[in-house]
Amino acid sequence: MTVTRQHALDALDLFLPKAANYARYRNFDTGPDGPLHVSRLSPYLRTRLINEEEVCTAVIARHGIHAPEKFLQEVAWRTYWKGWLELRPGVWDACRESLSSLQADDDCQRAMRGESGIDCFDAWCRELLETGYLHNHARMWFASIWIFTLRLPWELGADFFLRHLLDGDPASNTLSWRWVAGLHTPGKHYLARAENIRTFTLGRFDPQGQLDESAAPLPPDFIPAANAPDFPKPPPSGARLGHLLLPDDLSPLPSGPQGGPSLTATAGWMPTATAALSEKVRRFLSDALDDALTRSRGEKLSGDLSSAAADWARRWGLEGIVITRPTVGPWRELLENFDPGLPVYHHVSAWDRRLWPHATAGYFRFRSQLPKIFNEIRSS
Repeated sequence: MTVTRQHALDALDLFLPKAANYARYRNFDTGPDGPLHVSRLSPYLRTRLINEEEVCTAVIARHGIHAPEKFLQEVAWRTYWKGWLELRPGVWDACRESLSSLQADDDCQRAMRGESGIDCFDAWCRELLETGYLHNHARMWFASIWIFTLRLPWELGADFFLRHLLDGDPASNTLSWRWVAGLHTPGKHYLARAENIRTFTLGRFDPQGQLDESAAPLPPDFIPAANAPDFPKPPPSGARLGHLLLPDDLSPLPSGPQGGPSLTATAGWMPTATAALSEKVRRFLSDALDDALTRSRGEKLSGDLSSAAADWARRWGLEGIVITRPTVGPWRELLENFDPGLPVYHHVSAWDRRLWPHATAGYFRFRSQLPKIFNEIRSS
């Protein structure tokens, strides 16, 4: 997969004519070599080589709001998941704590190698390992079979996805697995059914008699109340600031005098060893970072982040560093001990500031705010 912003824009252009028919065809998984009915923009959105607002703007400009409404809502789903987890970071912490006490037994290892004996599940597993991608409907089927038919811990399945998906997002991935399990909306789970799989894979698979289609949802766990959104204040004007890019969000900062800080320099950093990620995902993130740095004429830092950033700041005479604040997950954890010896300011995009405060409850309440937002995009 080519990893540049230009290729993301090309993929958007290729999808635009199909956006109005997205609702009709989106659930069909025709396989890795079949015709595409979805955008395949998610890896680029994950790293924000292209962002949600510009995708929605392009679709609305082409089709208006009504015809592509389902696609626009799906783009906003990613923002909902991120906002929901931002307001409840303890759910991520609890998942990681549970994961630390789990071991992948022989049954789990076989499932992760695509050797479960269920043809559709094993094919999706191989597709994930080989391509770093799965159709969203296949992800739901896979997670449901993992949890309810194979009876494996959902946390291990979510971790398996996060390590291998090019668009692996801590919020979307973790909360989608919890939703399938019946934990996100207590008592409501998603069961993979043979007839549904046969229909929406166009007969490629028919696991009749192989699936548990009557399993109960997992026992509910504790969901904390939503925190108030915590948005950082902007950095002081007039200071010599550098923008430090992390692969969690590679979008450029809005620049001054009205849009944001005036930047003296740009740099990017990625850890040299991230054992939790597959080599395919590591390469994707590294290439995406390289593209962002090429476009911004920035430099790539290496080694210990605090030391490398401190040296970069000294060379450029910086008085502060601005980072687009990583969302809840591993990239934010990498910054817990970040100390370059000068002030660090965090940035949160206008899109996230606008939508996250509506992620206090279920998606339907969040969705009720979307028409107003999409109409504002159309009018701007």
